[in-house]
Order: sequence, then C-alpha cells, then structure tokens
Amino acid sequence: MPDKLKNLSGLQVIKILNKFSFIVEAQKGSHVKLSRQGSYGKQCLTIPKHQELDKGTIKAIYNQCLAYIPETELHPYFYSE
Repeated sequence: MPDKLKNLSGLQVIKILNKFSFIVEAQKGSHVKLSRQGSYGKQCLTIPKHQELDKGTIKAIYNQCLAYIPETELHPYFYSE
C-alpha cells in the first residue's frame, strides 16, 4: 500500500520547516513567509497558517520543499506509512 499524505495544519508545517532551519520572516494575513540562507542564496516558502490544510495544498508545499530539502529527510514528516 502506498504512503498516505498526513493531515497537517499550517502551524504543523511551519514547525516541520523550522527543523530544516527555515525561520519566519514575515506574515501577511494568514500567510507566513519562511526563509533560510542556503548554499545557493536565499530560499523562501509561503505557508498558509490555516487550522487544516487541503491535501492538494500540503502536496504543493511538499513539492516546493523538495527544491531545498532532500526527499529522504522530508518524506517522514508529510507521509505516514
């Protein structure tokens, strides 16, 4: 059986990304801008700080994170086995 995408809130996603050195840079309304300084410059992500994120939104955030974080490290936080 394939891995199942977890139900996550915006705050949970922000806490996950904090573990990978992303810090809150700004917030406008319910959207939080996270950033970190990477080896190739500044890396930014915007996360909606909602009580529960849609599965499509979680998948889109996961795919954006893969540009900065190896899949082997990120996968356990977003998928259950």
